[in-house]
Amino acid sequence: MATLTVWKFDSEDGSAQAIQKLEALQKQKLVQVFDAAEVIWPQDSQKPRTKQAVNLVGSGALGGAFWGLLLGLIFFMPFLGAAVGAAAGALGGYFRDYGINDDFIRDMREKVTRGSSALFLLTGQVTVDKVRDAFKDELNHAQLLQSNLSEAQEAKLREDFAS
Repeated sequence: MATLTVWKFDSEDGSAQAIQKLEALQKQKLVQVFDAAEVIWPQDSQKPRTKQAVNLVGSGALGGAFWGLLLGLIFFMPFLGAAVGAAAGALGGYFRDYGINDDFIRDMREKVTRGSSALFLLTGQVTVDKVRDAFKDELNHAQLLQSNLSEAQEAKLREDFAS
């Protein structure tokens, strides 16, 4: 079963530092990262930058379409105004099939703000105590939000978005 995990960092470079650490942990087979995307919101910017973390996962299990839709819904729809409200509602309903609900989206909008960054991960096996130990310093400056996907939700996600 896959787990969708979101780490929010209090700094713009927190997600990049986490990616470096996850690369090392993945080489040690302590964490299995299927796919990842990064959000960086510079303090002086009106909106965040997003990118797929291809250096961590290669081509990724889901591809850019999933991350583009999800991160667009969370971070860019609010900037586009009421004209796209219906589209945002439809996308929000679509993501519910994968266990990503309105509360999750609202949380992300409220918590990932200027001067912060976030790392969205789709992971498999994790040796929790070893990964926790590796991130012990970051845990004081990061917030973990997690949404477990059922096997059916994971299969649907992979079917719909895998390249």
